[in-house]
Amino acid sequence: MESTHTKNENAVSDSEPVSHNEPGQRTDRKGFLYSSVFLRVAASVVFIPCFIVITNTGGYHYLLLIMLLVAVAMGEFYTMMEFKGTRPYKAIGILCGVALSYYVFLADGMYSNLFLTLAVLTLMGMELTRRGTNLAVYHISVTILGVIYVAFLGSHLVLLRELPLALNLDYNMGASFVFLAFIITWAGDTGAYIVGSTLGKHRLIPRVSEKKTKEGSVGGLLFSVVAALIARATVAPYLDLWHALFLGFLAGIVGQLGDLFESMIKRDAAVKNTSDLLPGHGGVLDRFDSLLFTSPVIYYFLKFVIFK
Repeated sequence: MESTHTKNENAVSDSEPVSHNEPGQRTDRKGFLYSSVFLRVAASVVFIPCFIVITNTGGYHYLLLIMLLVAVAMGEFYTMMEFKGTRPYKAIGILCGVALSYYVFLADGMYSNLFLTLAVLTLMGMELTRRGTNLAVYHISVTILGVIYVAFLGSHLVLLRELPLALNLDYNMGASFVFLAFIITWAGDTGAYIVGSTLGKHRLIPRVSEKKTKEGSVGGLLFSVVAALIARATVAPYLDLWHALFLGFLAGIVGQLGDLFESMIKRDAAVKNTSDLLPGHGGVLDRFDSLLFTSPVIYYFLKFVIFK
């Protein structure tokens, strides 16, 4: 998917107004917060009911949703890499990413290392057909990174939904596994946004993102822990109290790492958002960056700790 942005439109500049999580200046902060929250809520009102229905249904309906999200997010990622002057194999990379989701759906993640090996060999072989060798390593590297970062990590959303089949559990439990990941992750994102917007004063890692604050980070972590407890009482009764507390804390930290990693990539590529596809959220990768990190953690925690 090609982004509608140009580099000049997306360029990060020190002269830009202070954003929602920027410490210091508070001029028009409430107005910005309310308008941004309104757009986020409006987009969520459309997406969340559809997502709940599709996730509860599972099977190929859910698989197609994840494949679509992966394809769009990979397109956004490769577009950012083009801003850096590289020429990733967008079509082949996206095809590998979508195929990976389909593969783990069919094989329940078995031999995924074989699939990744074939994908890497194919991408490296394709570089031999390109005229010239300038930046060949960069072209190959960013293409492979897109497959691993977006598609491989994102494929754990499929594995979460299909996990009951591997554990001989009720298939409907897979929906609760997915909801658990989304609830903890998005609660952390929301908490960091609200606390950082209203109370943020001290920058977290300025060289990565000047928007994120230590106060927002703490708020996000607390929201993740509380969300895990709420999930335990609603969609995830298989978690005991200590498991819920630990998982909320762990996923809260990992989710923020995912957010910071994407911020680092955007800063390096000199873009503000990966796209404008989702009102109030930016692009698909902007919205799902934390989930790419938390879904594998929650998947392996459920598989090896809760249902060992």
